[in-house]
Amino acid sequence: MQDTPLALEEHPRIREMTIDDFPEVFHIGEEVFTVEYSQSLYRTWDEYEITTLFNSDSELCLVAEAGEQILGFALGTTVKKHNSPWKYGYLVWLGVRPDIQKGRVGSRLFNEIKRRLIEQGVRMIIIDTSADNLPAVNFFKKQGFGDIQEHVYMSLNLTRKAHKKTVKKP
Repeated sequence: MQDTPLALEEHPRIREMTIDDFPEVFHIGEEVFTVEYSQSLYRTWDEYEITTLFNSDSELCLVAEAGEQILGFALGTTVKKHNSPWKYGYLVWLGVRPDIQKGRVGSRLFNEIKRRLIEQGVRMIIIDTSADNLPAVNFFKKQGFGDIQEHVYMSLNLTRKAHKKTVKKP
């Protein structure tokens, strides 16, 4: 496997993900989407994220590679709401190896998935990220996203003793 500087000298190729890519894509996701990244996010990174999206929308599961080295991935899907003329694209996950996140790999992946979504008749792409994930927010602003809407997600840590109530037996 090549080290990072050599891999970035090559122009990364964007292609559809194959089953053989699952382990490396999963590993990159583990490096990027850590507990620190999303302590209470309503969805977390696990092997089902890859397999579910691959089984339903394989043409929207992409990897960027240089030589034999996978540098990043994009996993998306489309959503058609009942009684709505709009078809939405949802970029569920976009991950690039942490040591090369400033190398335009993410932009290349995004541009290719956007192209594919347009071909499928998508009229709007939706992404979501934590409001305090400024690198991601800035990345998506550079890609043309706007209309930032923050949602409130609340959590209750049930492992703290203060939140545990004792149940009295009759």
